[in-house]
Amino acid sequence: MTCLNRRAALVAGAAAALVPGWAAAAGRPARGVLSNPRASAGARALYAYLWSIYGRRTLTGQQEQNFSPAGPRTELDYIQRVTGKQPALVGFDYIEPRDEAGVNARAIAWHRSGGIVTLCWHWGAPDIGTGYDNSKKDFDVARALAPGTPQNRAMMAQMAHTAALLTKLRDAGVPVLWRPFHEFSGDWFWWGKHGPEAFKALWRLMYRNYVDRYRLNNLIWVLGWAGQKVDPAYWPGRDMVDIAGADLYAEDHGNLAPMFGQVKAIVGESIPICLHENGPIPDPATLGRDADWLYFMTWHTRWLTDPSQNMPEQLKADYASTRYLTKDELPAFN
Repeated sequence: MTCLNRRAALVAGAAAALVPGWAAAAGRPARGVLSNPRASAGARALYAYLWSIYGRRTLTGQQEQNFSPAGPRTELDYIQRVTGKQPALVGFDYIEPRDEAGVNARAIAWHRSGGIVTLCWHWGAPDIGTGYDNSKKDFDVARALAPGTPQNRAMMAQMAHTAALLTKLRDAGVPVLWRPFHEFSGDWFWWGKHGPEAFKALWRLMYRNYVDRYRLNNLIWVLGWAGQKVDPAYWPGRDMVDIAGADLYAEDHGNLAPMFGQVKAIVGESIPICLHENGPIPDPATLGRDADWLYFMTWHTRWLTDPSQNMPEQLKADYASTRYLTKDELPAFN
C-alpha cells in the first residue's frame, strides 16, 4: 500500500469510527426531493420553487461583506441605486465571530422580507483561529477525524457552535441554502488541502451531525467545486447533496458553459446546478441549455462595483432582463 493510499485509508477509517454507517449504501432521493427526509416545510417549498424555475429562469444573487466601515448594506444599497431592484438571493458568511448574531439577524430579516438566504462558512483552521486568513492555513484532517484527538475536539466544538447558530435560523423558520467547505477542490482552504477522500469524510461528518444530531431540517445542502478543478472524485453522493455548482472569476460576461457541463457530467439531471460565486455577471442572453445556471451570486466589494467587473449600465440591464429573477418577482413561498 502506498503512502497516499495509507493516508486515504486512515481518513476513511477515522470517519467511519466517528460516524457509524457513514459509508453505508443509502437510497438516492428522487429528482426534486431533498436529501434529508425530515426536511422542513419551508425547505421543501423553497426547493420545489427552485426546481420549478430551473432550466427557464435564473435567480440574481449577491454576497454581502461585513468587514468594512461601510457595513453589510453596501452591496444591496449599490444594487438598489443602480438597478432599482434587489437580488433574489443574498449570501451571508459566518466568517467573523463578532458578527455572528448580526449575520443571523440580517438573514432572518432578508427571509421575512421575501428573499432567499444562502450561507457559507470561511472556517478558520480549528486549532489555529477564526477568519479568512486562518481558513487558508493547514489543519490535520486525518487526526481531526479520529475521536478524542485535540484536533477532533476543536473541530467538533466549532461545528457544534455553528450548528447552534443555524438552529436559531431554523427556529425562526428560515430555509437556508447551506454551502459549507466551498471551493473544496482547490488547495487554498484547509478542507481542500488533503484530497477528495478527506473532503468527502468531512462533508459526510457534517451532514450526519447536522441532520441527525442537531435536526437542522431547514438546510438545503449546496456543494460548490472550484471551477479550476471540477473533479468527480470529490462527489459525496446524491443522498447528501441537493444543489451542486462551481465558481470561476472570469474576466468577461461569458456564460461559463464548459464549467456548467463539467458539473452536469457528474450530477446529471438529479439536482440543479448553480454558479455559486462570480465576478462579472454572465450575459443573460447567452444562458440556455448549455449553461442553465439556477442562480448566480456575485462576490462583494470590487467584484460588484468595479466597472472592470460589472459596468453600472450592464448591471441595470441584467437585473431588468427576462431571464434573471429579482426579489420582487419571487412568489410568497416564505
